[in-house]
Amino acid sequence: MPLAINSLAPDFTAHSTDGLIQFHDWIGDAWCVLFSHPKDFTPVCTTELGVMARMKSEFDRRGVKILGLSLDPVESHTVWSGDIRTATGYEPNYPLIGDTDLSIAKLYGMLPADAGESFEGRTAMDNATARTLFIIGPDKRIKLTISYPMTTGRDFNEILRVIDSLQLTARHQLATPANWAHGDDVVIVPSVSDDEARKRYPEGWKAPVPYLRLVGAPS
Repeated sequence: MPLAINSLAPDFTAHSTDGLIQFHDWIGDAWCVLFSHPKDFTPVCTTELGVMARMKSEFDRRGVKILGLSLDPVESHTVWSGDIRTATGYEPNYPLIGDTDLSIAKLYGMLPADAGESFEGRTAMDNATARTLFIIGPDKRIKLTISYPMTTGRDFNEILRVIDSLQLTARHQLATPANWAHGDDVVIVPSVSDDEARKRYPEGWKAPVPYLRLVGAPS
C-alpha cells in the first residue's frame, strides 16, 4: 500500500555513494526529498539526477537534504555518475542509495512484496513503479508523494514550490491557493480562529467567502 500523507516515513539502513546511511539519523532536524529511480543508465532519470545536482543550492537554502535511490548497486551508481556529468554538466552531489535487495522500494510501497529479493535479472520496466518522490519533514512524517511514469521527467521547480508551501504551513499556519507563486496572497488555515487571526493580522484579510481568508505572504 502507498504511504499516506502524515504517516511516519519508515526508517532504514542502506549503503549509498556517501557510505552507510541510517535514514532518520541522516535526516536529523532537516527536511528531506527522497526520490527513486527504477534502474541506472536510464535516459529520463539521467537528466533528473543532473538537474537535481544543479539545483542543490536551492534545496540547501531551504534546509532540505536530497537522497536518491536506484535499484542497482552503489558501484553502478558511481559509473552512472560519470554519464550524468557528461549528459548534463553536473554529477550527483548528494548520496544515491543502492537498493539491491528491493527492501526499501517495498518498504515505501513502490514494489509489491512478491517482487523478489534481488535487482539481478530485473529490467527498468520490471521496476517502473519505483518512480516516486517523497517530501519528508523534520518530524520524519511524509508531507507529499508524487509518482511519475518513466517517460515523464520531474519538474523540480514544482518540488521547490511545494516545499515553500509546506514550510509556510509549518512556520506560520498558512496555506497556499491554486497556482500559488512567491508574492501571491496566502490562505489562513481553518484551525486559526478569526479571533486569533485578528491578533496576527490586525490589518485584516480578504474573504470572498467566509472560510477563504487571504493575506499577504510573510517576507
